Amino acid sequence: MSTGTESRPLRFEPWRLGLIYVVVAFTLIGFVLRLYNLQVQDGDSFQARATENFTKEVSVAAPRGIIYDRNGYILARNIAAYNVIITPANLPVDATDIQRIYRELSALVEVPVGSFVTDTTDAEVVLLEVPGGLLTEESLDEAKLFGACVPGPSIAQLVALQDTLAPFTPVKIKCNVSEEVARIVEEKKSDWPGVSVDIEPIRDYPTGSLTAHLLGFLGPIPANQEEELSDKGFDPNRDKIGYAGVETSLQDILAGRNGLRVVQVDVAGQEIRNLEPPLAPVPGHNVYLTIDTRLQAAAEATILEEINFWNTYFGQVRISSGVIIAMNPKTGEILAMVSYPTYENNRLSRIIPAYYYEQLSQDPRKPLLNNAISAEYPPGSTFKLSTATGAFNEGVVDLEDIIQTPGQLLLCERFNPNDICTDSNTRPFVDYIFDQNPAGFGSLSFLQCIAYSSNVCFYKLGGGFENEIPQGLGIERLQQYATALGYDAPSGIQLPGEQDGLIPDPQWKRINTGENWSTGDTYIASVGQGYVLATPLQVLMSGATIANSGKLMQPTVVREVTDGDGNVVPMWFNPEDFTVTEFETDGSYQISPFNPTMKWDITVKPLIQEFSCEGPYCTPEDGFKIVNPETVAAVRAGTRRTVTDNTFGTLNELFSDFPIAVAGKTGTAEYCDDVAREAQRCQFGAWPTHSWTIAYAPFEDPEIVVVAFAYNGGEGASVAGPMVARVIKAYFEIKALDLAQGGGAPIP
Repeated sequence: MSTGTESRPLRFEPWRLGLIYVVVAFTLIGFVLRLYNLQVQDGDSFQARATENFTKEVSVAAPRGIIYDRNGYILARNIAAYNVIITPANLPVDATDIQRIYRELSALVEVPVGSFVTDTTDAEVVLLEVPGGLLTEESLDEAKLFGACVPGPSIAQLVALQDTLAPFTPVKIKCNVSEEVARIVEEKKSDWPGVSVDIEPIRDYPTGSLTAHLLGFLGPIPANQEEELSDKGFDPNRDKIGYAGVETSLQDILAGRNGLRVVQVDVAGQEIRNLEPPLAPVPGHNVYLTIDTRLQAAAEATILEEINFWNTYFGQVRISSGVIIAMNPKTGEILAMVSYPTYENNRLSRIIPAYYYEQLSQDPRKPLLNNAISAEYPPGSTFKLSTATGAFNEGVVDLEDIIQTPGQLLLCERFNPNDICTDSNTRPFVDYIFDQNPAGFGSLSFLQCIAYSSNVCFYKLGGGFENEIPQGLGIERLQQYATALGYDAPSGIQLPGEQDGLIPDPQWKRINTGENWSTGDTYIASVGQGYVLATPLQVLMSGATIANSGKLMQPTVVREVTDGDGNVVPMWFNPEDFTVTEFETDGSYQISPFNPTMKWDITVKPLIQEFSCEGPYCTPEDGFKIVNPETVAAVRAGTRRTVTDNTFGTLNELFSDFPIAVAGKTGTAEYCDDVAREAQRCQFGAWPTHSWTIAYAPFEDPEIVVVAFAYNGGEGASVAGPMVARVIKAYFEIKALDLAQGGGAPIP
């Protein structure tokens, strides 16, 4: 008999144990899967991230190549720039010592010390402990708004900001200090732990503004090119690239290839050891240009003196810009290229000052523009070489023909073949001599038309006139001959920004103006006016083709490329995509070692499309033809007569007593651009004029051709002519001096 409650045995539920097993099993499976995911599937990714945490790639800058002129005179080089830097991790521990260093350094480099916080009672102000004391978070944020070497932040702010980012990486306190300041800092390294001098190469241009348009300048890598150039080993935060001139076009060969160090760093960024063998930087190649600095200086002095003379004479800035280019017509080597106004590229070599760049950009004369290749102007009478070549080659005129050149002729201007002549569409076309002699030049031969530069003669040759010249050259055929002489397309010279000019035709006018082509348009185009536009380099090429008996050489400013040991490196340049390669490609031409490249010989290569013409209208045919050598010889004879004819030869006064035979062509081009309109100078019959002259020497065997241009300069023979004469004279004086000293002439 029981005296109390019997305890009942506990009943064990088997399913509970099973549940525990299941939970444990799933937990273990989860751990195993996660471990598999971390160690196997994502192992490489985590390994790479871990490696990245302690691995740092350090780019080692490659020295940029040096640029020389043809005689070895340095045009661009690398010089040392001294920057005062502080490494936060190397500063003393004691805040008092740090503040002393800041004060003494501030007195030397004129950068403010900065104020540390001493009152810590304001609970709303967030304070940060930094080397030297306490700074507010607001003060640190302010320093983030400034870049390196930009005035504004104090020493304390710059160091504090760098300390929060990478304490073992130096921060620049003052850039481009003098060598004297750099020496003082180095002498005080023992008293100023953490302070040192960083030597940085910068570009220096000994010739400065004299060659600025040819060389250009360097600037920081733009944001839209960072990814592309980073893949090529550039450091966007340090490296610079060319912004103009050959610094841009030859960037790939001047820049070289940066070196690389792969190092192990700790959590603070301190380098511990090299993880891989370092890759040494490969210096950029050196470049020798075709420019003769002495002739370049003579050309610049000439254009400055001429422009200053005429501006002083008229008591106002009449001539605002100008160009002089000298070239060897047999090789295409540019011996001098001056574009006025210019700029000082040394002021852009360290940093690009915003105020100076804005000043250049807002100058209406556009000094940053290389007018020799990037500006387009009506070529005026210098274009008559194209009209003369075409008219003679097409049989419009020959040496025995006599052309009547009154001071004025009346043209029935037709826009359609069936237009009837009335008073409303009859237009006067005058010769430039009309004001002095209304009767004009009278009866002229073909050579006299060139020598006297008679507009009326070339009106007739280009567009025909009644029964005297029933069939003129016509605009379609004129376009063919102008293109063959170098107009209407970029030359392919190794300079960025080259324009292609314009030789219009009826289709171009219909598309761009909505009007039909008229006979008057052909008249105007025949003398290089109206819609015709050209760069000074294109005008030079046309004269060089005539001077060189029909051979048009590829203009070039590069003579050769060498490595650091002075060995010539074979190089080819492709104008289509502006690339320089060590092997020849389609469309490229050799620039190193220098090998004169002929674009074409108009007396050999059939460049002129054949047309069938009826009246003033021509239709193209399938065939192409050459320019007969007799045609080029006749035009050359006409350019020589501009000097030898003492009646109206446009260059007779300048070169009649010159000891070397000279030939050439002058030009006075009317224009009406935005500047002239704003000044209300576009008055019919009294438009402002540009001044042109092109000449070459010696006549029988030319070795130099020079073109001069003066914006709003007036008569070509009076303004541009003397500039050409002085440059040609300077060339032969330099040549004689070199020969007398036993050296080589500017043109070997």
